[in-house]
Amino acid sequence: MAASTATSSGVKTSFQKKGKTKAVQIKGTRPSLHNNLLIVSSGVPSFDFILGGGIPVGSVILIEEDTYGHHAHLLLRYFLAEGIMTDHQLFLASANEDPEKILKNLPYPVEGDKLLAEDAKTGADVSSVSEPMKIAWRYECLPKVQDSATSHKFGHSYDLSRTATSDLLSRVKTGTFHLSEEMKKETRSHPFLCPTHQRLLERIEREIKDGEFHLTENAQSKQSLNRTVLRIGLQSYGSTLWWDEGYSNKVETSTSLCRFFHALRALLRNSLAVAMVTMPVHLLHDFVEVRRLERLCDAAVQIESFAGSEKETNPIFQDYHGLLHIKHLPRLNSLMVSTPDSMDLGFKLKRKKLTIEKLHLPPEFSDSVSRPQEDTVLPSGGGGGAGCSSTLQKRHLDF
Repeated sequence: MAASTATSSGVKTSFQKKGKTKAVQIKGTRPSLHNNLLIVSSGVPSFDFILGGGIPVGSVILIEEDTYGHHAHLLLRYFLAEGIMTDHQLFLASANEDPEKILKNLPYPVEGDKLLAEDAKTGADVSSVSEPMKIAWRYECLPKVQDSATSHKFGHSYDLSRTATSDLLSRVKTGTFHLSEEMKKETRSHPFLCPTHQRLLERIEREIKDGEFHLTENAQSKQSLNRTVLRIGLQSYGSTLWWDEGYSNKVETSTSLCRFFHALRALLRNSLAVAMVTMPVHLLHDFVEVRRLERLCDAAVQIESFAGSEKETNPIFQDYHGLLHIKHLPRLNSLMVSTPDSMDLGFKLKRKKLTIEKLHLPPEFSDSVSRPQEDTVLPSGGGGGAGCSSTLQKRHLDF
């Protein structure tokens, strides 16, 4: 119960005047409309819409890679490029590819709707968008997952045909972790984690500590004008290159993976940091293990590419390059999950951008929806039968 205070008239009241408190403003972030959590953009507006507006700060997002890993790695590049445009600090770890090379191949940012204007001039991919539907014309009015030209735009647009310049990369502080180089250093043994996983976790913890991203009382009392967010990207984490020779047993390796995600999630909960992890789960060959890893992350989506599969030549999916399966969405500070209108999602990889849309399948493949109305009439039997038999002989069946 609030303590009573005396007013100028001498009357005691329990109401107190609330002082003006200035909220912490961090570039590239905004509060979520669903749970008031601080969120950041993934770089793909349609993917942000699926996650409930953006990626919550302090969470881990798992991207289950497709067979070749191309589209999952593209989402990670979008995530890192958005960090450069919002002046967020970056940390990238990889085992098979040099992280410095990945950072040099980030997509180039464009301002406003310049990307769409260039597509209109060159005529690239415009016919697939503006061409009216011949049969299911009602579907033309259905909205996509999110329109890129909204009044409250969150994030930036990027051109995949160009790469970011060195001037853009020098705007923010970046940290890299190449497994082959890091494992040459001396590593102390840990009874619960594989040496490769342990070295990566220690490096992430040091990045958070050195950058003062911990949400402690001392950090909150400091000036928040120059505060920023740490974006952590792990490419193809959990592949065979991340396994250690001493952990040749698959049971020990899977246990170490689960412990790593559990420790990473606990570390980010009290930090101004967010992580996106791409993982080739098709190499694990264990359904239970994959589901356990999904639940250890705050959100998980699976990318199914049509490349090399029968769906690539299927006319039903001719307008898409793959499907996006939602495993589970962030459930932070809320009892309910903000889910999109449709869970059937497909993605298109155009010449300059990646979009995620609702999966609209064509209802018919013929040019006309008309069908022959001449149904087969049962042959008349001998004599005029009564009941149903006489009725079937006189009229066509309509069912």
